[in-house]
Amino acid sequence: MTTFTGAADGGDPWLVQPRALIVTIYGLYARDTGGWLSVASLIRLLSELGVEEPAVRSSVSRLKRRGILDPRRDEATRAAGYGLSPRGQDILAEGDRRIFDRRRARLADGWVLAVFSVPEEHRRRRHELRSRLTWLGFGTVSSGVWIAPARLASETARVLGRCGLSGYVTLFRADYQAFGDLREQIPRWWDTDRLQQLYQDFLDAAGPELARADAASPGAAFAGYVRALTAWRRLPFLDPGLPAELLPDGWNGLAADRAFGALRQRLADPARAHVLAVTGVSR
Repeated sequence: MTTFTGAADGGDPWLVQPRALIVTIYGLYARDTGGWLSVASLIRLLSELGVEEPAVRSSVSRLKRRGILDPRRDEATRAAGYGLSPRGQDILAEGDRRIFDRRRARLADGWVLAVFSVPEEHRRRRHELRSRLTWLGFGTVSSGVWIAPARLASETARVLGRCGLSGYVTLFRADYQAFGDLREQIPRWWDTDRLQQLYQDFLDAAGPELARADAASPGAAFAGYVRALTAWRRLPFLDPGLPAELLPDGWNGLAADRAFGALRQRLADPARAHVLAVTGVSR
């Protein structure tokens, strides 16, 4: 069974690392500014999320080391800043598909199996492979056999290839034949109880944000939307999007999806206007 951990475990599900907030800001707004944001703008925006300047600079440095951001200067103003690297653009494009173009699998489409064996001397790569499969939405049939809805096959091949992990894995398309009821197998392969709790944590935090959304200033709308999206964006990766007939009764993911949609509808436009005002970009 695949298990999940994260900020929601025993704490505020919207209390996240500054670098996660920075990735969200780049994903939402950097495409309005040529893929680039000045350091001054980042510091100003992150201050409205309660992040102090040293933490912003440290987090940006980490994202640079991970190859997500590249240092650049604005040609006109010579202001220092960071732009998305090609790798960063790819990661955000994958996030866009998962977050904003969610599609539930159909039972008739079948499954993709990831079968792998990693030598003991490469155990670090084994851990990385398991982490990647978890974040792609795979469940665990056995130690070296993982499963996901077939619609994730192309994305899985693309991500594992980009990460240099494809040499350890063989992917198969499959149909469930026997034995036992497929719906009863789902909680054995995925930790659906934990995922239910993560969705409930999101709902608990989204309620107060929705209650004050209509009266929020542009700055407050920005802070609320970035926090909400940062908390939300891991859930479509952990949730494989199982066919509706296989979902547990009372699946919180449906209500959480509606809550995120409502927050996006009410906060996204004033939040964008605020960012454009801070960065000095007119639309």
